[in-house]
Amino acid sequence: MNNPGNLKYTTSHEWVRPESDGSISVGITQHAQELLGDMVFVESPKVGRKLKAKEECAVVESVKAAADIYAPVNGVVTAVNSKLDDAPESINADPYEAWMFKMKPDDPADVATLMDANAYQALVDSEAH
Repeated sequence: MNNPGNLKYTTSHEWVRPESDGSISVGITQHAQELLGDMVFVESPKVGRKLKAKEECAVVESVKAAADIYAPVNGVVTAVNSKLDDAPESINADPYEAWMFKMKPDDPADVATLMDANAYQALVDSEAH
C-alpha cells in the first residue's frame, strides 16, 4: 500500500501534510477510501471552526457507508476543498491529493506526535488480522 513518507497519519485513517505556511492539509488515506468504496458526498467543516484533536469534524459518504473524519490535532479550520462538493470521487482517484480541509494547529509540535508511514502501515496490517 502506498503511504507517502512525507505525511503523518492518525489511528482513525486521516493523513496530515504540513504546509510551508505552518498550516496542515488533512485527507483520508488510501486504506480508508479502499474500505469505503466509491465516494458520493463529502461534508467539510466550516472555515473558522475551532477543533480539538480526535473531534468529529467532517463526514464522507460512499456507496457502502458514511464515515466520520476526525481532527488530527487542536486548531482552527482555515480552508476547505470545495472541489470535493462536485467531485467527491477525486478522493478515490488520488486520496493523497484530494485534501478535505486545512487547519492551523494550535501547537505545531502536535503534528510531530502523529504516526509516520511505517507506524501507520503497521496499524493497517494489524487491523487486517
